[in-house]
Amino acid sequence: MVVLTSFLISYRLNCCRDEAAVARHVLIKLRFHFKEVVPCNLENHRIYIISNRFQKIILVMICDMVFSGERPWLFVGLAVLLALLVTNANGEGHHIFYEWHVAIDTTIKPVSLAQPVITINGLFPGPLINGTTNDIVHVNVFNQMDEPLLLTWNGIQQRLNSWQDGVSGTNCPILPGMNWTYVFVLKDQIGTFFYFPSLSFQKAGGGFGPIRINNRTVIEVPFPKPEAEFDLLIGDWSGTSYKKVRSLIKTGDFLFQTVIPNWMLMNGKGPYKNPMSKTYESFTVTKGKTYLFRISNVGSAWSFNFRIQNHRMVLVETEGSYTNQITLDSLDVHVGQSYSVLVTADQEIKDYYIVASPKMFQASDSSSIVGVGVLHYDTSAITPTGPLPFGPDPFDLVFSIIQARSIRWNITTGAARPNPQGTFNVSNVTLSQTFILHGSNATIGGSPHYTVNKVSYLTPDTPLKLADKFSDGVGVYVLDQFPTNTTNAGDAIGTFVASGIHKGWIELVFKNDLLVMDSWHLDGFGFFVVGFGDGEWIPASRWTYNLYDPVVRSTVQVYPGRWTAVYAYLDNPGMWNLRSGSLKNWYLGQELYIRIFDPDNNTAKEEPPPDNLILCGKYKVLPPAPAPSPPTSAISAPAFTPTPW
Repeated sequence: MVVLTSFLISYRLNCCRDEAAVARHVLIKLRFHFKEVVPCNLENHRIYIISNRFQKIILVMICDMVFSGERPWLFVGLAVLLALLVTNANGEGHHIFYEWHVAIDTTIKPVSLAQPVITINGLFPGPLINGTTNDIVHVNVFNQMDEPLLLTWNGIQQRLNSWQDGVSGTNCPILPGMNWTYVFVLKDQIGTFFYFPSLSFQKAGGGFGPIRINNRTVIEVPFPKPEAEFDLLIGDWSGTSYKKVRSLIKTGDFLFQTVIPNWMLMNGKGPYKNPMSKTYESFTVTKGKTYLFRISNVGSAWSFNFRIQNHRMVLVETEGSYTNQITLDSLDVHVGQSYSVLVTADQEIKDYYIVASPKMFQASDSSSIVGVGVLHYDTSAITPTGPLPFGPDPFDLVFSIIQARSIRWNITTGAARPNPQGTFNVSNVTLSQTFILHGSNATIGGSPHYTVNKVSYLTPDTPLKLADKFSDGVGVYVLDQFPTNTTNAGDAIGTFVASGIHKGWIELVFKNDLLVMDSWHLDGFGFFVVGFGDGEWIPASRWTYNLYDPVVRSTVQVYPGRWTAVYAYLDNPGMWNLRSGSLKNWYLGQELYIRIFDPDNNTAKEEPPPDNLILCGKYKVLPPAPAPSPPTSAISAPAFTPTPW
């Protein structure tokens, strides 16, 4: 006989790939809530997750079991609990659980070449994180690779909690054979993002995947609901093992320094009709319907121009900001950036090319560095024909800059909150700090390096955030040792950590001293992109800024020999990575950290270390906690040693 069994618990699971595994996980949790758990066959039954007004969670499992007169309260309890169900509209999030196994796979061969590919649960790209504003995401990461691992969440702001950022300055790595659970909140964010491995050049080998943050139902989206949404991760790719490439670029040989990726993949698949591609990416649409494409540049080096043959697109969102809706024939997407565009299937029923061609490089239609996929009308029997759709000259920086300046914030619509985005603006802010950061390269000690203000970042064995917690950084880094608005006296290698004024406005001016495209990313924040300019930046350059409706994002391009200026409000205490989006530049030292300190140790101001904190470096053994001083005792993290899974 089939009966309904319900348990009231304080967890919520989102739709997962393996529902039976999820159920087993929940039953483990239930052991801490109940003396006994009613047995049932979980393998063949669906799990339903529902929320009630008290933010508790009702897990309803349909189980095959013999109804017993000893448990008539089950039916009664279920009826009472279901009567309490209402829609969660007050903005509090729900818990989403994922279990990921990160491993090396040599059989995928996206371009028919034997090479290691980093997969998650056997997938390349990795699984989608699909959440809603303010949801709490739990990702239990099992490292099945042969080297340490961290994952970072590109564009997720980790409000008050840099402990979950997943970069070398905030976290000890997950060692091979170990696992660790990230827990972070999608606080006050919506939009298109992605994740990737942050250590040891691993991003060039895969391990990346999409993140969607959906609006709460009480927030109106500024465009009609699309027929469907498509995640499209596009990035350059090398046919050589990422481990070999990272070794080559560290040598002093100029020839190896010029090694560049020679493929462009769409969702891990090679170009359409290229004989080396095992398969190609295709999206099926119905004539007359409109679709949302979530596009991210997950590559290592190349910016690209994206376009769909005979179809125009409407830009609606970038990295958590709704934009003024502009109609485009093509869109430049730089390394680390994400966009959402609407595409209507309004053409003749047949198939069409989807193209991503590199910027600053002249490539033929048949080149492997041109990514090609297919937009397939569902009743079409006609494959794409003719040349690829024509795009802008890849060296035409004027086109790209004009387009960049046209991407502006939609100040009249809400995003994660009901109030319009434009209620928080930069038109009358008072700047507390200005950093002028030159990205360049140098040879130091016979080895190639990339630098910020002539300083190449040295990664200490102990994460900066850990040192901050236990010793105010002593013995790990020296705060404000290097200049932030002039260049260092000479090329140097060091741990570059700069002070950011808590709740102050900072102006970041990125100057690209190289002859190639660059991009910069700031963890922990969205910044206002206020200006692009040529040559050297001077204070009078501020007269050219757009302070009315600059778009807010976390990754911005910097054109060769030019500068880009952004504003950020430093209201998020923590240790935050500021880095080049170019993987080679980042790996060879073009990064620094901004330390934003709030002396108030109230946990409402900044999260304490997580209970599962991994210790490493000089803190493998936890130092003794300082003596308590009234009225507040010092908070110390419990020691934690990862256990083999």
